[in-house]
Amino acid sequence: MTEEAAGRPATPTLETPLTQLVGVRHPIVQTGMGWVAGPRLVSATASAGALGILASATMTVEQLRSAVREVKSRTDAPFGVNLRADAGDARDRVRIIVDEGVRVASFALAPSRELIAELKDAGVVVVPSIGARRHAEKVAAWGADAVIVQGGEGGGHTGEVATTVLLPQVVDAVDIPVIAAGGFHDGRGLVAALAYGAAGVAMGTRFLLTSDSTVPDAVKARYLAASVKDVTVTTRVDGLPHRMLRTDLVAALERSGRIASLARAVRHAAAFRKISGMGWGRMARDGLAMKHGKDLTWSQVLLAANTPMMLKSAMVDGRPELGVMASGQVAGLIEDLPSCAELVERVMLEADEVLGRLRMG
Repeated sequence: MTEEAAGRPATPTLETPLTQLVGVRHPIVQTGMGWVAGPRLVSATASAGALGILASATMTVEQLRSAVREVKSRTDAPFGVNLRADAGDARDRVRIIVDEGVRVASFALAPSRELIAELKDAGVVVVPSIGARRHAEKVAAWGADAVIVQGGEGGGHTGEVATTVLLPQVVDAVDIPVIAAGGFHDGRGLVAALAYGAAGVAMGTRFLLTSDSTVPDAVKARYLAASVKDVTVTTRVDGLPHRMLRTDLVAALERSGRIASLARAVRHAAAFRKISGMGWGRMARDGLAMKHGKDLTWSQVLLAANTPMMLKSAMVDGRPELGVMASGQVAGLIEDLPSCAELVERVMLEADEVLGRLRMG
């Protein structure tokens, strides 16, 4: 039964360069959050008319293939896969994306010119995530189809420049669609991003806090109870600025000395090696890739092994006291757990209402 037949108005649509590029109905992207953006969330997002992105960094290659096929079994709508361009098995993951006909390849780190060309030649839309204007200019020159630009408000690894400053910089610097991330959760934000010149918005925390998200209920409750001031940035998890909920564990990490931090990192590295099937040699090569172009010590690279396992403790195991909860500042504004369909409809209805008021003056 259609929405009109059910007595409800049809969800408004907005055609933008993003919707035209990837073939979705609405200019909304659900980001590829590790341990969170699995087949259920991605397929629900895609079915709602937005672009769902599957997170692959916490999956083995075979788990990724299985997850892609599960999404395809649940929906015919376009979706994407997020991967690390510097991972040792990046080529294997790219091959899955191509072989399985995935519409979008999203990257947390800039892919090489050659990797972009390989994907584009196969008809895959390439959308790197960036945090600085110069990075957007680089990947645009290499042939990227669009970029997701995340301001400092965003969750997980983040920068220092606010979305309202970074977004217009990038829009003015490149001639490809720009998707705004960091601080978005409703229709007002979507309209604001469009006014800055963006082609749509990407949301992580807002999609994490839906009924379709597989994050345990007790963890979702911690997010819903958080205020804006309960979201902090720390470098003590993996040596890089990481935005997350402020918890007793985060406070303990901030207080712990270097020896204790390194010991914890070694334990988590061993645990991640067991789950992922990665050998120590592969992990060392990935560590070298992480160091490339970054001012990281080997101690910080080792600390990066904390991230997958500490996120898993909260997002999968439901034990926030043992893990970390990556979060955008916007968590302090979110109060409910709609389905993805309800969320997308709500955002689009509010955006339509705001645009209507603006047109009326």
